[in-house]
Order: sequence, then structure tokens, then C-alpha cells
Amino acid sequence: MELPWLSRWQPQLLALLRIVTGLLFLEHGLSKFFGFPVPFPVHPLPTMLVAAGVIEVVAGLLITIGLFTRIAAFIASGEMAVAYFMTHFPKGFWPLQNMGEGAILFCFIFLYLAAAGAGAWSIDEARTRNGPIR
Repeated sequence: MELPWLSRWQPQLLALLRIVTGLLFLEHGLSKFFGFPVPFPVHPLPTMLVAAGVIEVVAGLLITIGLFTRIAAFIASGEMAVAYFMTHFPKGFWPLQNMGEGAILFCFIFLYLAAAGAGAWSIDEARTRNGPIR
């Protein structure tokens, strides 16, 4: 069943999905490096977690503001796939059992954003509409 009244809000709803997901991802990186909003439980950070934190901060910020969204989301999706299979999957097959639901959701939301683009309220959308920034 189509909901035409909701369909007209698609660009704004895509933007809300992008912004909220980007902020949640950014939160993970900030926790690793700055202990904000809560301290990360492992210190000092192993090299893989440093790399993950850099991706989370940079990609989370880019996705939130909608700049280079497609490539940032693609990289973030890959990071979440690696995180799931390295960290969660060894603890058990089922995502509920291995606590990997978040990684899976991030992975597929980012994969969708890589395909769909940033939507409304983004620097990418403004650049496309107004031409390249000079």
C-alpha cells in the first residue's frame, strides 16, 4: 500500500536517517578517543581499534554533514562488516546471541546511504544543485 502523503517527505526522511546514523557512529569514535559521552572500556587502544575510531570519527562527521557521503558511507559499511565478523560472529551464530545487531544495522544503513546518497540538507546535495564549489 502506497502512502503518498509520506512519499513526498522521502528526501527529508533520508536526511534524518543519514544525520542520526552519522551522529551515532561519531559517538562510537568519540568514546574511543575522548571518553565522550562515556569512556571506552579498553585502554590503551589496540591498533585495530585506533583505525576503527578514526573511521568512526571522520566518516561519522562526513555522513552527518552530508559531505562525500557515498564514499564515507561505503567505508563505514565495510568497517562494520569487519567489526561484525571479527568481534561478534566468533561469539555465536545468531546476532542476538553475539550482540552484533548494531554492527549489522550500521553496515546495511551505510550501504544504503552509499547507494542512495545524502538526501536533503547536505553539502553533497547543495554542491549538486549549485555546481562545483570554486
